[in-house]
Amino acid sequence: MGDTGCNFVWQTVMLFLAYFYTDIYGLSPAHMGTMFLLVRFIDAVTDPLMGSIVDRTKSKHGRYRPYLLWMAVPFGLACMLAFFTPDFGETGKIAYAYASYIFLTLMYTAINVPYCAMANALTNDSKERTSLQSYRFALSTAGGLVVAMVALPLVDVIGQGDVQKGYLGAMAIMGLGAIVLFFYSFANTKERCVAEDEHQQSVWADLKLLMENNQWRVLFIVNVVLLTGVVLKGASTMYYVNVVLGRADIATLFMVVGMIANIIGAIFSAPLLGHFDKAKVYRVLIIASGILSAALFMIEPSNIVMIFVLVILLGVVQMSTTPILWSMMSDVVDYEKTRSNRSLNGMVFSTNLFAIKLGIAIGGAAVGWSLAWSGYVGGADVQTESAIMSINLLYTVIPGIIFISLAVIMMFYQLDNQKLEKIKALLVLEAKEQELRKPVAHNAELG
Repeated sequence: MGDTGCNFVWQTVMLFLAYFYTDIYGLSPAHMGTMFLLVRFIDAVTDPLMGSIVDRTKSKHGRYRPYLLWMAVPFGLACMLAFFTPDFGETGKIAYAYASYIFLTLMYTAINVPYCAMANALTNDSKERTSLQSYRFALSTAGGLVVAMVALPLVDVIGQGDVQKGYLGAMAIMGLGAIVLFFYSFANTKERCVAEDEHQQSVWADLKLLMENNQWRVLFIVNVVLLTGVVLKGASTMYYVNVVLGRADIATLFMVVGMIANIIGAIFSAPLLGHFDKAKVYRVLIIASGILSAALFMIEPSNIVMIFVLVILLGVVQMSTTPILWSMMSDVVDYEKTRSNRSLNGMVFSTNLFAIKLGIAIGGAAVGWSLAWSGYVGGADVQTESAIMSINLLYTVIPGIIFISLAVIMMFYQLDNQKLEKIKALLVLEAKEQELRKPVAHNAELG
């Protein structure tokens, strides 16, 4: 349920923030794109730092759970502040946009790094983790479905013609929902498999050690490239529906249908892995995603039915890759434990979260710069042909090419089922040896 709450904010940002900045708030596309990219330099420091802090946390609530309690309210507040339009001049509004967006990304880091890392504390079985991630992303997408269904209607109802007021009120409700669901997640989870790390080092020593892990490097690159494509598509959705299709009236339906398809894809990813290696399944599905995305470019904007069919198929196939990828991150944690005898759970997830946000930044910046280059004018009733073509490519062909390229990168991922079984056996053996050493250490202290 925590992911449902997180996605109240995440999908709001993915679907609406770029459009809000250019067409409601009044930022130029170039300013927006530059801001999305520059803020990631802060994440380059804060994400690994948060991972290291989490790995060293000891509290009565556990290692990861307490952050759901501590950071829920600041995270919900950050969502609302990001969609507030202050009555400032141009320079003041740019400064506020930077400040509120930085605050949102910091709060996202503070709550999502421990939340993502907590999966490894719930079970140490690779198949169970994949199943867990499937349910997690099904519920996550359910949160996105709520956003797609109610966000724009809430803007209309609350704003009563004042779009800026409407967005602020709608996002305040989304933030409140996130707070409640993170509290619920905190109250109803229990850490069962927290590995003790007897050889803690500095943050930068941990990071250096992790960078020597070639499987971690593969997933880091995959996350950067993947999220670049996902954000190109997600951030251009509103522009695609309003400008390319010319059907602002179906914007909510368009997003709702896509989210329902995502839920189906997340649920059905786990059964695919019964007899196949994760990397092989991922490669097939991501190639199919690329083909389906690029195929949208070939459909006439007037053929709404065919566009919806492809969007549904793409939603099912693409989202089925997400739980697989996240379960691979858990496998990399186990691999690192056998490779260096270090439990870098928080560091693995925090650095990959940075990779995700770096991809988001590149994708968001590319959307902003492409719109500026093509002559897009926020709020205008008529756009140039170059702007329409740019939006169409951003939503269809370019993400398609990016998705297909991921299959090539994933060829370097080597943790197949056979290796994962060996890793699991080594970790079980090590856990037994630790249990045997505990009485010896205790007796030595008594002596």
